[in-house]
Amino acid sequence: MPERKKINFLHLSTIVAVCILVGTEMVGASWAAGWALGGLLQLSPTIAHVFEGFFALCGFVLLFYFMRVAIKNEPIRE
Repeated sequence: MPERKKINFLHLSTIVAVCILVGTEMVGASWAAGWALGGLLQLSPTIAHVFEGFFALCGFVLLFYFMRVAIKNEPIRE
């Protein structure tokens, strides 16, 4: 059975910090874009909330792909 590598807690804390920082900015900005678009187009509140949800979901998807690249470049296990 192969030996498991040890967790590098410095890399782990960096990845967690990046996830929090970039995630807040990315999801917040995409959510705000949905809110602004709904207001700009003078949509009903229900449709504006759908826009906000869709754009927030897009922000989470972008965060997911960003974190995959971040973990690939800053491996947690050594």
